[in-house]
Amino acid sequence: MNISEFARRCGLSAHTLRYYERIGLLGRVTRAANGHRRFGERDVEWVAFLHRLRSTGMGIREMRRYAALRARGDATLAERQALLRDHADRLAAELRAQQAHLRVVREKIGIYDGLLREATAKAA
Repeated sequence: MNISEFARRCGLSAHTLRYYERIGLLGRVTRAANGHRRFGERDVEWVAFLHRLRSTGMGIREMRRYAALRARGDATLAERQALLRDHADRLAAELRAQQAHLRVVREKIGIYDGLLREATAKAA
């Protein structure tokens, strides 16, 4: 598929995909005889994973490191696993913090529920 089809499938702009290619996240992109980029299903899966990493807060530097390790093959499996484990640990800590914030906000909503009930009862 060409870059516009690929962008549509990935949910990213062609500009973002060209940037990912330029900084080494896409590896070697095949080209058609006319020089246009050509992408396949494996590229869609890879970009979906990159997008998930980015959406969960992984920085471009770490993504580039992961992509470089991936390009080196199975000899880097343990390093890739460690990088993803560290990312997952950070993500889990962030989720725990967000859950704590959500509890406090919901408690405050409960307080307002009580105050509104009291105000409504006094007005009646």
